[in-house]
Amino acid sequence: MAQGHKFQDLEETGEALVGFINSSQPDKLKGLKDEHQALFDQHTETAKIVTQILKDLAQIEENTGQRLLDMEQEKMRREKELESLEEQLRQCTAKSQITDSELQFLQKELESLRNAENELEILQSEVEEDTTEVIPSAVYVAQVYYLITKIKWEYDTPANILKGVHYGADLATPINIDTTSRSRIDVSDQLWGFVSTKW
Repeated sequence: MAQGHKFQDLEETGEALVGFINSSQPDKLKGLKDEHQALFDQHTETAKIVTQILKDLAQIEENTGQRLLDMEQEKMRREKELESLEEQLRQCTAKSQITDSELQFLQKELESLRNAENELEILQSEVEEDTTEVIPSAVYVAQVYYLITKIKWEYDTPANILKGVHYGADLATPINIDTTSRSRIDVSDQLWGFVSTKW
């Protein structure tokens, strides 16, 4: 008799469990999970984009700085050559010991150097203009990303390490996550936990 009651209780418990599962709307739960996964994928892709932007920005700054340095050195070298030619021309003119053809040759060389110097200055100006256009736009994207998440990332880390600092209202929290030892959903939950929902 006691076993009959136990079986009836077990059957009632099973029916209640089936009823609970049916009422929990698995499609809705799956939809929420898919939505959560999409948010994580979007966050990961955004982090990759910002990382690449900052790497490109650093490369642009390095290349531009080297080009400007090279052009400045070339400009100084040409200025010295120009001064030397001008001095030679003055000396030759003063002593009246050069022929007309030699004088014309030196004048052409002088004019050629002046033209080259002007072209170098124009090129240097164009490089500086390109720099002022490209770098601020990349910096703007990175600043917008930081303003939204309040997370300042470190970009010189291995690909599987997410490292940075979240600057909350009252507390700065370090972030150091090995993505190979945790699921993407766990990582997403932790990162989204830092982002304030107050706008």
